[in-house]
Amino acid sequence: MLPFITVVIPVYNEEKYIADTLGQIASQNYPRKRYEVLIIDGMSTDGTLQIAESVSCMFSNFEILKNGKRLSSSARNIGFKRARGEFIIVIDGHVYIENKNLFRDMVDIFSETGLDVLSRPQPLTPPGNGFFQNAVAYARESFIGHGANSTIYTSNYAGPVDPSSSGAMYRKSIIHEVGLFDESFDAAEDYEFNYRIALNNKQSYISPKLTVYYYPRDDLLSLFKQMQRYGLGRGKMFNKYNEGLRSGAIAPPMFFFTLLAMTILSLFIEQLWILPLMMGGVYLSSILVAAGFVAHKKGLKYFPLLPPIYFTIHLGMAYGVIRGLFSRGSPRTAKAGEHL
Repeated sequence: MLPFITVVIPVYNEEKYIADTLGQIASQNYPRKRYEVLIIDGMSTDGTLQIAESVSCMFSNFEILKNGKRLSSSARNIGFKRARGEFIIVIDGHVYIENKNLFRDMVDIFSETGLDVLSRPQPLTPPGNGFFQNAVAYARESFIGHGANSTIYTSNYAGPVDPSSSGAMYRKSIIHEVGLFDESFDAAEDYEFNYRIALNNKQSYISPKLTVYYYPRDDLLSLFKQMQRYGLGRGKMFNKYNEGLRSGAIAPPMFFFTLLAMTILSLFIEQLWILPLMMGGVYLSSILVAAGFVAHKKGLKYFPLLPPIYFTIHLGMAYGVIRGLFSRGSPRTAKAGEHL
């Protein structure tokens, strides 16, 4: 008999995508009686719950649970505590699952490797992306758009990886070794959880078979908010462990802080005015070169959008990291219209 699987889906205001996501889960080549779907709702104010309930008949085991704290970390904890499955897979409400054998492939890889956690590629190029979304996807996947040591956008590698990079599938028994998600984190809670798994000397495995596509943000403001949340989590990681702040997270705040300091100093010491200009020029040149590489590969039409997207990514990460470093760890509730 195939292992029982729990699918944990944290949601908040996902009416645009939730029906498609659930439809793709229901289309899995896996016996419906051998998996359950747990919708963990952060008090949605749109039609998410009504849509989820309307398609619940597609499943043999389906439940909607309330997440009163409205935190992504608490949503995961609710799901993990309620889970009946031997394996747990976390899927967001706004994803595209192309592989109809995802569950079977996950179970097979768990069996073949004997590991407690699996990682998955999470490219930002699902069908239906708009022009701006494609530009965001190409920027995020490029060498200055995300951490150099991250495997989250790796599409053609199968093999061992650090679990903190992109772990998303677990043996439920792992919580007895590392505990649940830290609810002082409302961003990067999965990174913190996977980091603890790595501290327990456990390895992960990534495979293109496990790919789940994510929808990128569709405007600069929502992209900034997303990146500052990522940065916030990275800053809290440093507070908690005095490590875990990797180069991709520390470089943006260091750059912007130094640029600001040099600019202020140049107002009082005239001879220093050249320094912020040089720093700004180097940065502008860097993102223009990166934009050129991406546009050459993906299409010149994307070139005008890429520099402001890169700037938004870096500024959002910088702002978030600085907030996180000065955060005392108190949970924050999600605001209306914000993805958990």
